[in-house]
Amino acid sequence: MSTENSERIARVKVELGHRSYLIDISAGLLSQPIPSSVLEGVSKVVLISNKVVFPLYGERLCASIAAGGLSVESVVLPDGESHKDWHTLNLIFDALLTSASDRKTLLVALGGGVVGDIAGFAAATYQRGIAFVQVPTTLLAQVDSSVGGKTAINHPLGKNMVGAFYQPKYVLIDTDVLQSLPDREFKAGLAEVIKYGAALDVKFFEWIEGNIDALNQRTPAALAYAIRRSCEIKAGVVADDEFESSKEGGRALLNFGHTFGHAIETALGYGAWLHGEAVACGMAMAARLSAELGRISTADMQRVLDLIKRAGLVAELPPIAADTMLAHMSRDKKNEAGTIKLILLSTLGVSCIDATVSREALLAFLRRQRA
Repeated sequence: MSTENSERIARVKVELGHRSYLIDISAGLLSQPIPSSVLEGVSKVVLISNKVVFPLYGERLCASIAAGGLSVESVVLPDGESHKDWHTLNLIFDALLTSASDRKTLLVALGGGVVGDIAGFAAATYQRGIAFVQVPTTLLAQVDSSVGGKTAINHPLGKNMVGAFYQPKYVLIDTDVLQSLPDREFKAGLAEVIKYGAALDVKFFEWIEGNIDALNQRTPAALAYAIRRSCEIKAGVVADDEFESSKEGGRALLNFGHTFGHAIETALGYGAWLHGEAVACGMAMAARLSAELGRISTADMQRVLDLIKRAGLVAELPPIAADTMLAHMSRDKKNEAGTIKLILLSTLGVSCIDATVSREALLAFLRRQRA
């Protein structure tokens, strides 16, 4: 992973050999032409968005692409996590097949994590793989889901259980779009920012603690740094462990809070809680369990809980039965041979995979959280 900074654009490179790509971060990028190197060899562009985002930014992005001499078609999907499914995926395939899109077609995902995940999965599987570009419009997508090549749709029994590792060709992050992001969506994105500090970089965690008020106020300079640093951390992890196969943790450590969080999302019904809201609660639970096991101090646990709350997020488990939580956690993608693998904190800023907590102990812990 390498980072370059110019006066206007922060540039992070995800180092994956011949599949390496750039993440460009700046205000106003949606109105600027996409780099010619990204459009080289492309026959046409199909823009994938949703009914909320497309009216805000779709025409502007289409104009930027058309300025490069390419035709642009648009597919506007329904909005929300509940639509991240086979039916919505087929809407993309229907449009691609109807317009006779070929392997030189470029998909551009304009939207939050749902749009990016489903458009990326369509790109991974249409004609066995076509190129795609991520243009994330939520804070959560900008710092997390648009980077690293995880694409998926949900199944009623589990979140992101049907998908593929498939890297984008380019990621364009326009920080201006965050000023119009609904408050709830913005706070959900802060959860993923906190995750990088709590699980992987204590200095970044300390920076977030000192700048959470500026982030809550959407101060441009604070946002730009938080996005860039989050992308740098994730790019480094992905470059070392692209397919989450490391036995030492690797990319799996990016799932801090997610085993609990995905269970919360699934149990409540997709869309009841936003992904970042569930991850924030999941991080709080993981921090509590880490402290109970003696991995971190009570003081460090409290710092994690306090930061989550200062970001306007919930640190308490919603009304879900402990055995229901355990059942959903049992289907987590990290699990092996029936063993539930958790991402816990070793110290603040350092995380690890833990497969030592028995189901009985975990069920007892979940019951205490409900109490």
